[in-house]
Amino acid sequence: MSDTHSRETEQALQDRKTRIIVIGAGLGALLGLISSYLYARAAEENSDGEAGPGSSISTGQLLAVLLAVLGLVRQIAELGKPNDDKKSRKK
Repeated sequence: MSDTHSRETEQALQDRKTRIIVIGAGLGALLGLISSYLYARAAEENSDGEAGPGSSISTGQLLAVLLAVLGLVRQIAELGKPNDDKKSRKK
């Protein structure tokens, strides 16, 4: 009976992991779609009417966005960790 319960628990954990990954992929795709739409719209509004591309993204701007994304990913990863009361009770 213990072996059956163990397999059911393992299957439930695997199902939960799959669901989390699918939801995360969907949210990431949606965020990327919205971000690219807003970027394209802003570039179009700020263009001078020529058919050519607008100003390019600077390395500093790209680095700032990359650091913000890394910070967001780190915060999301921290959500999966259990709360540690020791951190909140610093002596």
